[in-house]
Amino acid sequence: MTGQWKILPFDEVISDETGGNIKTLASEFLPEGQYPIVDQGKGLIAGYTNDAARLCKTAPPVIVFGDHTRALKFVDFRFCLGADGTKVLQARNGNDPKYIYHYLNSADLPDAGYSRHFKFLKRIEIPTPSVSEQSRIAAILDQADALRVKRRAALAQLDEMAQAIFLEMFGNPAFNPFGFPMAQLRELGKVSTGATPPGDREGMFGGSIPFVTPGDLGTSEPVRRTVTELGANAIRTVRQGAALVCCIGATIGKMDKARHRSAFNQQINAVEWKSRIADDYGLRALMLLKDTIVSAGTSTTLPILKKSSFEQIKIPVPPMHLQSVYKLTTERLEILLTTGRRQSQALDALFAALQHRAFNGEL
Repeated sequence: MTGQWKILPFDEVISDETGGNIKTLASEFLPEGQYPIVDQGKGLIAGYTNDAARLCKTAPPVIVFGDHTRALKFVDFRFCLGADGTKVLQARNGNDPKYIYHYLNSADLPDAGYSRHFKFLKRIEIPTPSVSEQSRIAAILDQADALRVKRRAALAQLDEMAQAIFLEMFGNPAFNPFGFPMAQLRELGKVSTGATPPGDREGMFGGSIPFVTPGDLGTSEPVRRTVTELGANAIRTVRQGAALVCCIGATIGKMDKARHRSAFNQQINAVEWKSRIADDYGLRALMLLKDTIVSAGTSTTLPILKKSSFEQIKIPVPPMHLQSVYKLTTERLEILLTTGRRQSQALDALFAALQHRAFNGEL
């Protein structure tokens, strides 16, 4: 069927409208405001501003692409651009913007770490059926994607339950209302910054050890890259359960735990907890201290959270028997989350198959 469709280069279907727009630094984001800010992070809205001069000059709908993160967002409202790596794209020549968004989302772009990725996106050729067919395909994919969104929302509610239990047992660690002893991260665990195996040496990648990058944090999907034992020995690994915290760029404070023994790149700091802190308690405490973690980073065009600053952050240290009770509770929730993640992955696989059929003219 696609033989009847035109296969067009990127520039004939999409225009880059980024130039001429004011970009807002993460340090200038407001928690509330008149105008939403869309940056290159995973979430749709990263913050707000009240400065109308910062509004994107291109009328919605547009597609926002994260030059560093590869994140793609369909934005159908007026917004302001986040700084560094936020690209604004618009469908050209009457093509359906939602169809174009879905097609770009189906593309398999190389992972260049925190380097630029727009150069890869611009190489894509796009199959373009009639506009009516584009709209029909986009509507089908929208409906299928809505099921995935509902599943993710259910998983988020389970995660919120774990946080609610934490707050009831320990209070907000930023205020430590129960008066637990406080200690710095460097006292409570081994803090380390990751690295990338040398790319000019053979046998570094493609093994069985996950190689975690910021894009892998906070997602149920398997880690996209792996290293060999040789690659792991060239850098460092952390044990299962260690806290992994992004330390560079707009995603500072994004975090997750290592689900296996893992290697991780230089954009991540890790904490391997010692005997005074249980893994689940430590990670949740850091999640609730995200604002503290973000503010500890240097305020520059490309914010950086240095290891020396990160390891000085303090968290409350409750009695271990309370942490153990919390661990048992979260383990039960984790069983439900694991089941939910598997169902979510199955929906993702079905959606990928649907995309393949859609863009090959088989729907």
